[in-house]
Amino acid sequence: MTPATFTFLTGIVRARSGGVIGADQGYMLETRLTPLLKRENLPSLDALAERLKQPRTEALAQDMTELLTTNESSFFRDGKPFEHLRGLIPKLHAARPPGQKIRIWSAACSTGQEAYSISILLAELAEADPGLKTRPFEIFGTDITTAVLDRARAGVFTQFEVQRGLPIRTLMKRFTQEEGRWRIKPELSAICRFEKLNLLGDLRGLGRFDVIFCRNVLIYFDVPTKARVLEQIAALMTPDAALYLGAAETAIGVTRALVPLPGERAVYGPATGQEPGRLRA
Repeated sequence: MTPATFTFLTGIVRARSGGVIGADQGYMLETRLTPLLKRENLPSLDALAERLKQPRTEALAQDMTELLTTNESSFFRDGKPFEHLRGLIPKLHAARPPGQKIRIWSAACSTGQEAYSISILLAELAEADPGLKTRPFEIFGTDITTAVLDRARAGVFTQFEVQRGLPIRTLMKRFTQEEGRWRIKPELSAICRFEKLNLLGDLRGLGRFDVIFCRNVLIYFDVPTKARVLEQIAALMTPDAALYLGAAETAIGVTRALVPLPGERAVYGPATGQEPGRLRA
């Protein structure tokens, strides 16, 4: 692969997904794109670049981008955001009129573990507080990659996947075993829906959210792209909403549209809002 090919291919990925692939990551192109080269009967990445310069290669460019997108997830990943959410949901419930839906967005949801972790948490809260059983919830999962969305919609996970973050009691209560795999129970998947979405696109049509998880996504973006995405996200947040970023991510110094919540790491509210869970009178 020539330097020109590397620049061209990674430029496509950056334009389509925002992901920045460093000059020291050429190996990633070699390993992840090998199946694509075989499928297209192309001898090299240089040949792939030449093919992509031809007309009507939109689908091929998208396939390449999806193969170079990192999809890593686990149940209740990192723990702390879910601890905070456990305390936030009752506040949001108390601040909302009866019957008003609480909307939660899992951006870059990958294979669905984050969305289903939230669903499990909501079920646990409703069992402890019967008042929450009457509150409608929506968990909206989005990702740029078709294959992971198909898996998220199926709600079926391997033994290895459920062992990452799920206590055995939770696994036995919230999943059913099917031929060595585990399927999330229908009452938990019913409030989850998954759609394809590029965070670099226009997000205004998504509506407003009370909780947004956008974790371990910004680390792949340059600063201007981070700012653009975060400002779009901030515009979708209700005044008392919470945004959860990855533990190594920050909005500080990136945008003024978000403010950190006191005493919390990587949890933000909209700059024009107020304490999460407490609406103005």
